[in-house]
Amino acid sequence: MTRARLISLLGSYGVVLALLLLILFGWARYDYFLGFFNISSVLRYNAMFALVALGMCFVIMTGGIDLSVGSTAALGSVVAALASPQGAWIGLGAGMGAGLCVGFINAILVTRLKIMPFVATLAMMLAASGTALLLADNQSVSVSYESGFTSIGQDNFLGFPIPAWIAIVAYVIGWLILNFTSTGRGVLAVGGNEDATRLMGLPADRIKFLVYLASGGLAGLAGVILASQFGAGQPIEGVGWELFAIAAVVVGGTLLTGGVGSVGATLAGVLLLGILFNVLNFENGKGWISLSAYWQSVIRGLFLLVVVILQAKFSSRGSCRGQGLLIWARCQSSVLLMHSRSMRRRSNRLPARLPRF
Repeated sequence: MTRARLISLLGSYGVVLALLLLILFGWARYDYFLGFFNISSVLRYNAMFALVALGMCFVIMTGGIDLSVGSTAALGSVVAALASPQGAWIGLGAGMGAGLCVGFINAILVTRLKIMPFVATLAMMLAASGTALLLADNQSVSVSYESGFTSIGQDNFLGFPIPAWIAIVAYVIGWLILNFTSTGRGVLAVGGNEDATRLMGLPADRIKFLVYLASGGLAGLAGVILASQFGAGQPIEGVGWELFAIAAVVVGGTLLTGGVGSVGATLAGVLLLGILFNVLNFENGKGWISLSAYWQSVIRGLFLLVVVILQAKFSSRGSCRGQGLLIWARCQSSVLLMHSRSMRRRSNRLPARLPRF
């Protein structure tokens, strides 16, 4: 196996290999690491981050960024908690609706007003956070336990946490869209080169609009799970969720510049980060080390920095090939554009009626 081939495999499956090695380490070192309670707890808690990371994955694949997902999740949790007395489905719809509203505004700002995604989503992050605090009156909002709303985040289905089922369904849908639909191919095309995408006649703005809308909806759904799992809407929760999502997406091999990404690898990145912190909790229990919760942010930042450095190193080796493909795409776009103009000129020269013989 050549060195280039080995580097390519590590870039594609490195996160899965790291995940398997971490699981084997935890199984060998800690009792009950692979017990039902621990597995269920990890999956139930990290389902929220998985949903946020899925939306972030599609946004980053288009070459954008969504910094509002954490505040959107907090807003969704507050709205869902306020609507929970009306029933579980009403609370679910209200929380997702709040997220979709934020995603809709983000999409309008980016695609219609042409504001940079970083600036647009940063503004919406502040706006969503302030709206959550206003609706909650700067305090947690208790949910209704009589309506069955808490079953969304706390119950199991077929022995498996319901939040984990929701995340699995979302990722299956995302995987199908990315790999088997024209919209998924358009997402990668927009991230690869938006100008070439427009020249080829693909609806770049519509694709970006749908991506930001979906990101907001998934963040709102994560907020619903947050409220139902902890029994209250949390207006100050969600701080740093966008960083966790970006870290999981980047760890999964998605380039921050767009054009390359994987839904399955993003899920592996979420599990890798979630299990890493679970291992640290087990290590605290053994007494060998004593790390506070604040150290998790430090470790997360260092981990993200190492992954970005390695990603930049690996991606630079394939830059020549990527530039060649980009030049080829631009040439094809130019040929198609000139051909369409030529056909239009020929059609204009034809007589209105054909002569009769």
